[in-house]
Amino acid sequence: MNQPLHASHPTTALSVNVNKVALVRNTRHLGIPSVTRAAELCLQAGAQGITVHPRPDERHIRSQDVFELAALMKAWPDREYNIEGNPSQNLMDFIRQVRPHQATLVPDSEDQFTSDHGWSFPQDAERLAPLIAECKALGVRVSLFMDPAPEQMAAARAVGADRVELYTEPYAAAWATPDQAHQLARYRDAAQAALDTGLGVNAGHDLNRDNLTAFVRSVPGVLEVSIGHALIADALELGYAATVQAYLDCIRRGAGDVAANS
Repeated sequence: MNQPLHASHPTTALSVNVNKVALVRNTRHLGIPSVTRAAELCLQAGAQGITVHPRPDERHIRSQDVFELAALMKAWPDREYNIEGNPSQNLMDFIRQVRPHQATLVPDSEDQFTSDHGWSFPQDAERLAPLIAECKALGVRVSLFMDPAPEQMAAARAVGADRVELYTEPYAAAWATPDQAHQLARYRDAAQAALDTGLGVNAGHDLNRDNLTAFVRSVPGVLEVSIGHALIADALELGYAATVQAYLDCIRRGAGDVAANS
């Protein structure tokens, strides 16, 4: 049932993480802003997917949101639903019930402020292997949240992953500093190592309108970027439609630069 997103989208896909919409909603008991309406507006504007990271404490995305978004996505059969989280916490229950297009497995603790590191091999292989196998048996593509470490990519593939999501905060933190070129080189090398092993490449964390084009231009084979905090912050000023279009334009410029130089 789950088709690769890039069968119809040849360039890097944009998946909008709507966690921060839920965070604002949860400060009151009025049900606004609506998470499903935000997702619908982003899809109408051209986003190719929706991402959620439901944590056990429901600090933002709640269980009901996961299922309501799954129902919404049925009306958008050419778009993708990505659920991310720690498979040792509450993620697998959602995967079993919803069967999203993609499960992104993230090694965060329950009280962690935000995701800040990837899986490590060989130490994480034993516990990940059966969970990855279960996801794939359910028809769900598996992406592993990984640091940009080229030497780890073959192990991610060996444990059964279909893709890796490169954790991009170090790149974002280095933007417009003397370390920017070095960080881009790290991600370029990690992505190439992933591609060489047969993995697909996703990316996410602190990507924004300033740094996204250079990332897409420089890092090979990026199939999908998952962007939440910066995109939702921009939407507060620009609106969902204009913001999604601005991020898609960033992606197109990066992809266009690659095509022009190939």
